Amino acid sequence: MADRNAARALAFVSHHGGELFASLETLLADPRVDIILNLTNPENHFVVSRAALEAGKHVYSEKPLAVTLRDAEELVDLAEAKGLILSAAPCSILGESAAALEDALRRQDVGQVRLVYAELDDGPIHQMQPDEWQSPFGTPWPWRDEFTVGCTLEHAGYHLTWLVALFGPARSVTAFSTCLIPDKHPDLPAESCAPDFSVACIAFESGVVARLTCSIVAPHDHSFRVIGDKGELFVDEGWHFGAPVRLRHFSPLSLRADTYAWLARHWLTRTLFGLGGRKLSTSPKGGWRREIKRHEMDYTLGVAEVAAALREGRRSRLSANMALHVTEIMLAIQQATVAGASVALKPRSNLQDH
Repeated sequence: MADRNAARALAFVSHHGGELFASLETLLADPRVDIILNLTNPENHFVVSRAALEAGKHVYSEKPLAVTLRDAEELVDLAEAKGLILSAAPCSILGESAAALEDALRRQDVGQVRLVYAELDDGPIHQMQPDEWQSPFGTPWPWRDEFTVGCTLEHAGYHLTWLVALFGPARSVTAFSTCLIPDKHPDLPAESCAPDFSVACIAFESGVVARLTCSIVAPHDHSFRVIGDKGELFVDEGWHFGAPVRLRHFSPLSLRADTYAWLARHWLTRTLFGLGGRKLSTSPKGGWRREIKRHEMDYTLGVAEVAAALREGRRSRLSANMALHVTEIMLAIQQATVAGASVALKPRSNLQDH
């Protein structure tokens, strides 16, 4: 483990164990190290990942892959030239909920998919005293990054990774983004605050259209809803790897019943009219923890997948091309601003390359 803050690095190793390196250069020079886990602040992702790749190390980076498309493309090209694995968070597509969604789509449980509604509202964080949050060993939560990098680059990747993995490459993005609350903290200049709200319509090559809403203004909502010709699939908490996937089939009766809100208020009428659907199998993790909406994410799955791919001599499921495409979509949304923008994306034929 290496950190530019020596005291923080010592506290981390004292709490979690492991070996402490004096610098990034020392870490990269160690032949025992095969994979670099890049958990730096977003503006440092590119520099650290590039240094690791140039040193011949495989890389798993926190999101975003880089804060500019040019830098992200350079990393992907460098990894390919050196024959190295480059991968990036989020890894939620490796969780049980995403697997259940994949299975349901493979079985065509809802028929042809037409539309996806994806919500990533994380609440008005500026009202929650985020500058007081810290890890068990005393590291402050990076609230400045949350506000200056913005919710789209910080959060949208969770649902975008699902969308790209489930429905393939996107063709275009039509988006709007803005900063609704510029005065989030007295120590942060208003002009340095990135958009805290964005909404985008994403058209995929497969014909699916997704509407993605992202904010740190509206109350918590991490739901993911897939609408097909025969029904819909619904996950109410995308940040819980074992959250149940609910399948509901359409019928003339149930669709008409949707127009009467009182029918959904009682379990008996919900059951009779099929409004609640049924749960698909995910895992035992979708129990009481999900009911209290606890974030139950195994963040180690991503780097474990890179290690498994390296050991087995195969491509990582979290490919460099996927990370690049997700970054491209996030940047298109973030950069739309209040004027709005419609952006044609670069053709991506195979997101599992590299």
